[in-house]
Amino acid sequence: MTVSFSYDKKQVIQALRYHFMTRPEIRILVILINVFTIAAALLLYMKKIHPFSFLIFSTLWLTLMLVVWIILPNSIYKRSHTFRDSFFLSFNEEEVVLQTERGNQSWPWQRFSKFVETPYFFHLYFNNRSFFLVPKDAFDNIPDQQATRELIRNKIGKSA
Repeated sequence: MTVSFSYDKKQVIQALRYHFMTRPEIRILVILINVFTIAAALLLYMKKIHPFSFLIFSTLWLTLMLVVWIILPNSIYKRSHTFRDSFFLSFNEEEVVLQTERGNQSWPWQRFSKFVETPYFFHLYFNNRSFFLVPKDAFDNIPDQQATRELIRNKIGKSA
């Protein structure tokens, strides 16, 4: 099966956010900052700490959310020329073949370590930090999308 597509910026930003929020180190950092901010709010309410301490944790929380939710995904989108290209992507039993104006690239299924499905994309991971996004709206119809999902699931296996 072959699909052609180019990326929609809003959808790619959302996919990058999902990727970052599923990273264990970022998840732990967000949880810790949230716990400390809530604790600071409770301690401020009970008059155990000065408002300045609460302000520090609130600022840390706001900064972290801005970085993870806005700055990081947008900077990756702007730096990567991949998201501005048009693609033809073919799925078959042996490999995945990507074609652009600049050339072709094929990956045997064994190159992929996992796949994750989000509302707009299939994320095909090479490793924990490197992945390729396949837009779901590139498929002509739902049965083609479902057939590709099954092929990916059989060849790679689902994670998350």
